Amino acid sequence: MNEHDIPPLPALGLEPQDLDGHSIEELSDYLDANRTPRDAAIEESPGCRIALDALERLRGISAQLLEADAAAAAPVEESWVHRVLSGIALDARAGRRIPITGDASGDLGVTEGAVRGVVRAAERDVPGALVGRCVLEGDVASPGAPITVKVEVSVAYGAPIPDLVSRLRGAISTRLRAHTELNVVGIDVLVQDLRRPSSPTEETR
Repeated sequence: MNEHDIPPLPALGLEPQDLDGHSIEELSDYLDANRTPRDAAIEESPGCRIALDALERLRGISAQLLEADAAAAAPVEESWVHRVLSGIALDARAGRRIPITGDASGDLGVTEGAVRGVVRAAERDVPGALVGRCVLEGDVASPGAPITVKVEVSVAYGAPIPDLVSRLRGAISTRLRAHTELNVVGIDVLVQDLRRPSSPTEETR
């Protein structure tokens, strides 16, 4: 898989309205052009910005794997790429509205998609982790309701998984406390993939 190859929209579960009329393919081309000239319609769309941020991080990981793949002369498994892209598709959707209780007018809130973006950004603090699907379980529309965050993660081969999961859980918790009022009672991290271009000699070690 080329680092810029994007599965078709139906495979990601995305519709143009999820990205304010834009498509994943269009956002990929926009990144190819280094986001120039600036497209205000894209840059001012919360869904597009979430997707762009996630795509940029995914491309960075993909480039590293492609270099390793060339050295190992073995194919990189594509399943984790599709899982991460599916997670990006979920992030880009606004989802449920989460109220902000400190607002006197009672009109402020944050979208579920934005919170998923906060969770995904925690991977920046944990090298080797790449967050795929993220789900908020619980009644996010009710202030103080217990919420469990469930994330699927791809891990770089060779990284100590227990330590990485612990650090990722801590990073997610820190970011959610800083940016939301959610009563997070649990953060479940499921390691779905080990990212590595493998060779027969590596697998026998």
